[in-house]
Amino acid sequence: MRLDPFSFFPITNPVAMRKLGGVIADASEPSSVIYLQGDLGAGKTTLVRGFLRSLGYLGHVRSPTFNLFEVYQIKTKVICHFDLYRLTNPEELIYIGISDYFTEKNICLIEWPEHGKGFLQPADLVCKFNFIPGKRGRDVEIIATSSKGRRMLKKIIQKKDV
Repeated sequence: MRLDPFSFFPITNPVAMRKLGGVIADASEPSSVIYLQGDLGAGKTTLVRGFLRSLGYLGHVRSPTFNLFEVYQIKTKVICHFDLYRLTNPEELIYIGISDYFTEKNICLIEWPEHGKGFLQPADLVCKFNFIPGKRGRDVEIIATSSKGRRMLKKIIQKKDV
């Protein structure tokens, strides 16, 4: 039996994925930690693009696969986007100073969090990207794993028209 609140969001195209990213950004609170889990090409970075654009970021948003992370200063917010796909040993996170990014004001979006197990802050929200067999598109399951995450998920569900 699942104890944490969750919701499914059907996504049929990149525009809908970016819109969901914007809805999540609007619901985010300072110090939020959001895990993004799914196969390659599932839309994790596309969701992050929508997240950043909705906050007013106008620059290029690239997947930080090769340098592990990108930090975006947007007005008074700091968004840290981690992509741990190429991480070979979770202890490498110590050397990049990952704990310095989990602050009271930063919002951290983490792709492939399972590669950093034991060295990451617990998630407030977990977004699981699932391809829909036999159909185009995917489902994004959003799971709240903290009281902050539950508040955020409630706001996301209220704007569920993605």
